[in-house]
Amino acid sequence: MMTTAKRYECTVTVEVEFIPDQSDVARNRYTFAYHIKIINTGNVAAQLISRHWIIVEADGEQQEVKGLGVVGAQPLLNPGDAFEYTSGTVLNTPMGEMRGTYQMVADDGVQFDAIIETFVLNMPRVLH
Repeated sequence: MMTTAKRYECTVTVEVEFIPDQSDVARNRYTFAYHIKIINTGNVAAQLISRHWIIVEADGEQQEVKGLGVVGAQPLLNPGDAFEYTSGTVLNTPMGEMRGTYQMVADDGVQFDAIIETFVLNMPRVLH
């Protein structure tokens, strides 16, 4: 009899958008929205418990954000399920980057991290 090994794995994709009407360039306030899609690419159901972000501004200033869930939710993802949400951040520089992890707990109690690869926050160049 063959048993299938349990795979604890989630894939995270990110799309970033600069929000000009919530930004104030004269005051060094640059607002970005990011749209996240988390897909359970493993074969065990898992719940997103918490998040850990590292946000780095162009001047090297770094902040960490930790908290329970995402946008007030702790979604349970069965294999193949996806959860999408949009959130945002404000930088003091027109460019920066973010990376992080989602802390996941599988149905069988195994804890693992879903990796959020580094993505760039960049105000588009304005042509006059």
